[in-house]
Amino acid sequence: MGLLLHSNLPLAAAAEGEGIGWNIFFYTGLTIAVVLGFAALARKGLNARVYTSLPSRLAEHLYLFLEGMTVNVIGPQGKKYVPFLLALWSFIFVGNIMGLLLAATPTADWSLNISMAIITVVYVQYEGIKQNGVLGHIKHFAGPRLGGAMVIISGLIFVVEIVSECMKLVSLSLRLYGNIEGGHIVRTSLDSIIAGIPIGGILLPIKFFTCIIQAFVWTILTCTYLSIATSHGDEGEHHEAHGDHEQHPAVIAAHA
Repeated sequence: MGLLLHSNLPLAAAAEGEGIGWNIFFYTGLTIAVVLGFAALARKGLNARVYTSLPSRLAEHLYLFLEGMTVNVIGPQGKKYVPFLLALWSFIFVGNIMGLLLAATPTADWSLNISMAIITVVYVQYEGIKQNGVLGHIKHFAGPRLGGAMVIISGLIFVVEIVSECMKLVSLSLRLYGNIEGGHIVRTSLDSIIAGIPIGGILLPIKFFTCIIQAFVWTILTCTYLSIATSHGDEGEHHEAHGDHEQHPAVIAAHA
């Protein structure tokens, strides 16, 4: 029923305040409330380290999935980032799902996505500084140490890397916005073909799959950024592990 209501209410109408209306603060707050409510139910189901309720079992599987992904990309030391990644995945997934049930989707608003991208990139820089110190973190943007006239190359690499860090904001936010908002546009177009018949509902399985994939892509890219920002602290095994992580199929698929 929620999908039918959603299908009969074009995004343009929602933005103008018809029906439920588009209010980014309302939908963002609702998303946070759902995530916190689910977390409370999952914690309540924990009894003597045994997950007894459905929310707690789902939370356990999600945590283990993200933990495995983080260890594969960053290494065992990456387990400390799982709570942050869990918060990101949960918020993005629930926000995406809102579009299947209600009149609008918070993650289809670019302002929210760019805010999450800023939080993600700033957190990555913070962890890089925490791991390697301010100077060590800045130096890694210049690539390997070069002497003589080759220092010019290091300068160029530094500029390219800084621009690349800034472009992560655009890449993360626009990827999520484009996929979620694009699905709404296609659905609205299909609904307008035959008046009163929400044939856009046939896209429900695809859109649900997109909700999961986009949450996964954001978290796997965050893992990659954290791996790059923190791995240069140890000269030996971290560099070797980083080389393996770049070849990880999940990382390659996310960048694609």
